[in-house]
Amino acid sequence: MPEVLTRRALNRATLARQSLLERSASPVPEMVERVAGLQAQTPHTWYVGLWSRILDFDPEQAAGLLEDRTLVRIALMRSTIHLVTARDCLRWRPLVEPVIGRVTKGAFGRHLRDLDLDAVAAAGRALVEERPLTFGALGKELAALFPGRDAAALAQVVRARVALVQVPPRGMWGRSGPIAHTSAEHWLGAPQEAAPSVEDFVTRYLAAFRPASVKDVQAHCGLTRLREVMEPMDLRTFRTEEGGELYDLPDAPRPDEDTPAPVRFLYDYDNALLSFADRTRMGTLDPEQVTRAWPEHGPVPGPVLVDGTVAATWATARERGTTTLTVTPFAPFAPLAARDRDEVEAEGERLLRFLAPADTHVVRVAAPW
Repeated sequence: MPEVLTRRALNRATLARQSLLERSASPVPEMVERVAGLQAQTPHTWYVGLWSRILDFDPEQAAGLLEDRTLVRIALMRSTIHLVTARDCLRWRPLVEPVIGRVTKGAFGRHLRDLDLDAVAAAGRALVEERPLTFGALGKELAALFPGRDAAALAQVVRARVALVQVPPRGMWGRSGPIAHTSAEHWLGAPQEAAPSVEDFVTRYLAAFRPASVKDVQAHCGLTRLREVMEPMDLRTFRTEEGGELYDLPDAPRPDEDTPAPVRFLYDYDNALLSFADRTRMGTLDPEQVTRAWPEHGPVPGPVLVDGTVAATWATARERGTTTLTVTPFAPFAPLAARDRDEVEAEGERLLRFLAPADTHVVRVAAPW
C-alpha cells in the first residue's frame, strides 16, 4: 500500500519546496522558476513573496529584471497574471492558451458570435506590436476595424489568442504605469515553444509545491484530463489521510512533519496557498473567517503563517512618516502564544524595514477576527 502522508507532512513539503522553511541565497530568476512563478495580478505585492523566500532580497534588482526582460508579467495559470522568467513564458503560454480561451468565451461568448476571431487576433497583434496598448485603447482601435462589436470583448479575444505581456513601468518597485501590453514574441524577440511538454509542466508543479492529486495540478493551471498524463510518468504514489491518491517526484524533499516552521508573511495572492484543489493543508479556515478576512471587494490582506498554518492576516497603513503593520489573528489561534507573538513581531519589523525603510515602524497585534 502507498505511504500515507498527513496534512502536516504535506504542509511541510509545500513550505520546503516554496523556500518558506528557510530563506535561500538563490538569484531572483532561479527562485521564480523554483516556485513555478508567482501570481502577480497586483503590480507590487509579489515583491513580498520574493522577500519571504530570498536572503537579502533587493527589490530594485528584481525590478531591473523586468526592465531587461529576464522576467515578465503575463496571463498564465488560471488565466491570472503571473511573474515568470522569459523562458517559462514562452514554454507555458501555449500550454494554457486553451484555458484562457475558455475563460474568455465564458465571459464574452455572446459578443463573439459570427466573429472571425483569427482576424481580430491578427489585427490586435499588429496594433500592440506597433506600440504597447491598454485594453481600453486596444478595444477602441479594434472597434473601429470591426464596427458594431463590443470593444472590451474584442480586446479580450486578443488577450486569449496572443501572448500579451504587461510592459514596464507597470510593476516596477516604487512606481508603476498604465496596464499596457505587447506580444511576448515582440517583447522577448523569440517565438513561443512549438511543442511544449505537459509532462515537464507537471514535473515543475510537483517540484515547486508538494505531493499532489490530479485535481491539485488541474486547479493550479486550469488544464483538464491530466490523469492520463500523470499515470504513465515515473512518479511515486502516496495516500492522504482521507484515502486520496497523490503523485510526487521520487526524490523530491518531504521533510518530517515535526520540522519547525518559522513565521512567514505571505502576500495577498501567494501561490503557496492558492495552487491546489484542497487549500486547507496550509490551515483550515471556516467560511465566516474567509468572508471577514478576505472581502469580496476592497484590499486583500496578506496571510501570516505560524507553524506553517494561516493563523492571521496582515496589512499596513502609513500616516505622517509612520508605517504601522497590523496583524489580526484568527480566533482559533488567539491569543497568540508568547513565543509566537514575539516571532510575529520580529518578522513584522523586518517586513517594515523592507517596505518602508525610511519610516518609523509600529507592529501591532490586534484583537482576533
